[in-house]
Amino acid sequence: MNDEHLWIAGGYADAGAVGLYLLRSAHDRLRVERVVAPAQNVSAGVRRGNYWYLVDEVAGTVVVLDAATGWRQVACFASGGDAPCHLALDAAATLLAVANYGDGTIALFAIDDHGLPSGVPDRYRHDGHGPVADRQAGPHAHWVGFGPAGDLYVTDLGSDCILTFAPEAGQLGTPRIAYRAPAGSGPRQIAFHPKLPVLYLVSELASTLTVLDRQVDGMLVARQTVSTVPAGADNLAGAILRDGDRLYVTNRGHDSVARFEITADGSVRAIDDRPSGGVSPRFVALDGDRLLVAHEKTGGVTLVPIDDDRILARADVPGAAFLGAYA
Repeated sequence: MNDEHLWIAGGYADAGAVGLYLLRSAHDRLRVERVVAPAQNVSAGVRRGNYWYLVDEVAGTVVVLDAATGWRQVACFASGGDAPCHLALDAAATLLAVANYGDGTIALFAIDDHGLPSGVPDRYRHDGHGPVADRQAGPHAHWVGFGPAGDLYVTDLGSDCILTFAPEAGQLGTPRIAYRAPAGSGPRQIAFHPKLPVLYLVSELASTLTVLDRQVDGMLVARQTVSTVPAGADNLAGAILRDGDRLYVTNRGHDSVARFEITADGSVRAIDDRPSGGVSPRFVALDGDRLLVAHEKTGGVTLVPIDDDRILARADVPGAAFLGAYA
């Protein structure tokens, strides 16, 4: 089994990040190889072949880099809104959806045969707010993802809901509110069950994990909600990762990674939580039988075992916010 992997890591410039970092993990070691591109404020990315689509959250752009030609910049275009924080490709890699946190706009770009955006993006901005005044004064699209049937799901942290679209011919189509989350909970990210019509929602402000059943009409119904942290913890939930019958959720404040088991019917059972090795873990990825955790505040990127409290290794990536598997 090959125990060596290459990763790219993005971070925030105001925390000291100088571009896109190439990381190498091998056995219980992790190191920064070099900075491969001057891409800044990369808090999300997605891959199509050798092309990487990366957001610059501060500039409000999406940059396209070609990893096969020395991380050459192929394109850079406006994200369709303010402060893009997540993006996703559909299964055919012909549509690119972008969540713009700042103004709550969702933008859908048609991608041509060369991997570049074609035409004007279709855009939608939800109208809503929540009870947490400093975080929910208006809509804040936080995550986008295409479901197994091709529908587009959007979490809106600002208005406590999940939106769905049925894109066709490069257009978003009519928006529907598939789920109204508890007021003030702040929906952040979603993971899909690999077989069942079940979704797993992490809510940032409430620090909860909710099991959602997808109905035949596309609506989502909450079946189960559990906390991602011990009672009384001062925390904001972060990223979610599914691997087989396990879910991992990062906790910023408690600075941990919570583990959950997915049972046969799609429900979840809390296993434990482990220290992430830094402050404000924003992103988590699977590295063989270990986890890589990116810390937005301090701690860089840590390599940690799945089932104990050790910190195996650390890579210095200031303001780390995104990790992408390169090889």
